[in-house]
Amino acid sequence: MIKKKFSRGNKKKRIYRSFIKKKEEHRINAHIDSNKVRLVGDSIKNGIFSIQDAIQLSIDKGLDLVEINPKVDPPICKILDYKKFLYEQKKKKKQFKAKQIKVNTKEIRFGPQIGDHDGKVKIKSAEKFLMRGDKVKVFVFFKGRSIVYKDQGKIKLLKFAEEIEEYGKVEQMPVMEGKRMYMILAPKKI
Repeated sequence: MIKKKFSRGNKKKRIYRSFIKKKEEHRINAHIDSNKVRLVGDSIKNGIFSIQDAIQLSIDKGLDLVEINPKVDPPICKILDYKKFLYEQKKKKKQFKAKQIKVNTKEIRFGPQIGDHDGKVKIKSAEKFLMRGDKVKVFVFFKGRSIVYKDQGKIKLLKFAEEIEEYGKVEQMPVMEGKRMYMILAPKKI
């Protein structure tokens, strides 16, 4: 009797992300692979040093030799506390990200034969969006034979822009796209 070996299927080896080391952005101390480096900084004399002298200077100060720009010859290095340097870079990146303004685009749509009251309701909602700092894309959609009223749709869009002029300005004039015409309004900078 022959015994068959059974496979356990297609089990994949698990990879735990916490154990994967990220590649460090900067080379430090003995990992710098150049014979000479250009040292810059406040607390030391700027100039070109051999790698051994630069590492010795950093050891004497109790800090790290960090390669700032490896693309030039000789590479530019600084003597500083590497952990503190990484912390400050992370902090700067976070501040930069926080300063970036995220602009959302809100859409408002209506037909070419919209009533006066309905138009005012749409204008109020557009004002609200513009006051929040969002862009507004205003659509006039044409269903079936209403495509005949392109001029009326353009007039409605321009009247809409005129009504909302104190809150926003026209970024893009009315444009026909398929069976709908649209215009983009941007908030006025205060």
